[in-house]
Amino acid sequence: MRRPEVREVIYDEDRWELLRSLRARAVRIMEALEVRGIRSIAHGSLARGDVRPTSDVDIFIPDPPASAIVELALELSGLRPVRRLLVQATPAYVPKAYIELDEQTSISFPLAKMRPIEREFYAFGGEIGLEGLRAGERVPGVDKRLMLIEPTERGHVESSILGREGEVARLLGISLEAVMDRVRALLRRDEVGRTGVFLKRELGPDESFEAVLADIAAKNPAVRRRLMERPSA
Repeated sequence: MRRPEVREVIYDEDRWELLRSLRARAVRIMEALEVRGIRSIAHGSLARGDVRPTSDVDIFIPDPPASAIVELALELSGLRPVRRLLVQATPAYVPKAYIELDEQTSISFPLAKMRPIEREFYAFGGEIGLEGLRAGERVPGVDKRLMLIEPTERGHVESSILGREGEVARLLGISLEAVMDRVRALLRRDEVGRTGVFLKRELGPDESFEAVLADIAAKNPAVRRRLMERPSA
């Protein structure tokens, strides 16, 4: 299907209420982390504002924390995980911890330093900090359809980024390389469907992310190489 060049989407009150509700959930989680000195961001549709009933509450901690501190912060706020996963999308990407609070709510963080382009992926989709959420701000970002979502007072304006990658990189304040990487990945997903991840391991109740990752790295050279990599600034 051909997508319109530019389309304005006007939100009804139900959609604004859904956004407020999802953001309130995100604020609670982010405040629990902030108390322990852990800075986090919300990303994706929650940051842009174009939420739907199926939208997730995705919280990300950019700087690798000690997982025990994160889990303690959540527990002290009455936020208990239903599942904990260690995921590495590809051998080149940093392994990440995912703490799921329910089917639509998760907190993730890298288990080693990210490369700059990996960090930029969050700005590509749209990211916002705790103060921005409290202030009701929304930010531009690109959704999985490769449509640029630009917030307006009434909703948002959306337009395809294909052929405008440089312009979008400047608008979002990220590198052209990051934009092109995401374009290639999402177009490939359209062509061949969602593919599996390189590594996915569910943790038991008494296991820590760091110990499980160390055990995997001892046996898997690809994981070990990524952990030994020193990302440039």
